Amino acid sequence: TGDDNVLSAQANDVSYRKEQLRRLQEEVIELEDLKTGVSITDLGLNDFRMDLLNYVKANGELSNVPSGMHAVVPAKPEMGLRPGVIFTLRNRNPSVNVSQHNRLHPYYLVYINREGEVIHDHTEVKRLLDLVRSCCKGQAQPIPDACRLFNKETADGRKMQVYSDLLGKTIRSMIEVKEEKDLDSLFSGGKTTALVNTIAGLDDFELITFLVIQEAG
Repeated sequence: TGDDNVLSAQANDVSYRKEQLRRLQEEVIELEDLKTGVSITDLGLNDFRMDLLNYVKANGELSNVPSGMHAVVPAKPEMGLRPGVIFTLRNRNPSVNVSQHNRLHPYYLVYINREGEVIHDHTEVKRLLDLVRSCCKGQAQPIPDACRLFNKETADGRKMQVYSDLLGKTIRSMIEVKEEKDLDSLFSGGKTTALVNTIAGLDDFELITFLVIQEAG
């Protein structure tokens, strides 16, 4: 529903503001945020929602865009962009919200490096969106050097086993994070998420897009 997905144009503004206020009251603010001052919108996802609405207004609806599209950008370790992949997945099972904390449900983002280690998991929504925006917003044309290296590695997209393996590890990582949070919930004193809406695996997710952060050759 619109209220569940903060990137939806139908999101309820009152509910959104209440959620922002709750986060201000309950969440620990990073020291980096304090250096430049904290705005209430910095702690939510409203900026990203506005980016999306502006994009749709300028380019049309995204409903006809095929799944599985990808883009390639150069690695920039100084910006937190280490070689790897940021996968965007959609949960096929509408009753499952992994760990009950994903504000983008049924969509999930995970950043995994080339060695198969998760850099940012699906619960770090704002950090992941920040990274994607930092390397993609305003970039209307392919980046030749990054694309050339990717095409050479994958034989122009014909040999994608490396990325298929990383996708499998990404989905398994989400299951592991859920299991860890399920165990934590048993001792939290609140409602437990253990054994609720378990994930079967690959079949529960559809690949929407993937962003390759390409290491320089």
